[in-house]
Amino acid sequence: MHRELIAGPATAWDLLVDPRRWPEWGPSVQSAEVDGGVLGPGAEGTVTTAVGVRLPFRVTSFEPGRRWAWAVAGLPATDHTVEATSPGRCRVGFGVPWPAAPYLAVCRVALDRLDNLARRVATDHHD
Repeated sequence: MHRELIAGPATAWDLLVDPRRWPEWGPSVQSAEVDGGVLGPGAEGTVTTAVGVRLPFRVTSFEPGRRWAWAVAGLPATDHTVEATSPGRCRVGFGVPWPAAPYLAVCRVALDRLDNLARRVATDHHD
């Protein structure tokens, strides 16, 4: 599932890799912490779900500025992509493993929230 954002790819990427910002756009996330504070290849941490359950996670793939994916509680989870489309715009995509297809409804809400947040951040920073 993809959505074009009225924000540059750097803005979208920064929001996707900053765990402190995940609750702002992720409806299933209450909070998140990354060991060492930086999301990157092999990073591990803890995500607290919207209902208060704390789960460990590990970044399973990471291409700076373009894509990252993770496993939560040992299970493959969301894949996140960013692609420049035109000046000041980008396409953000979320993918989920086939068994988690119903989670795409949550991803749709997350993309809406991410779009609104990215527009505000881009306006603040003149992206």
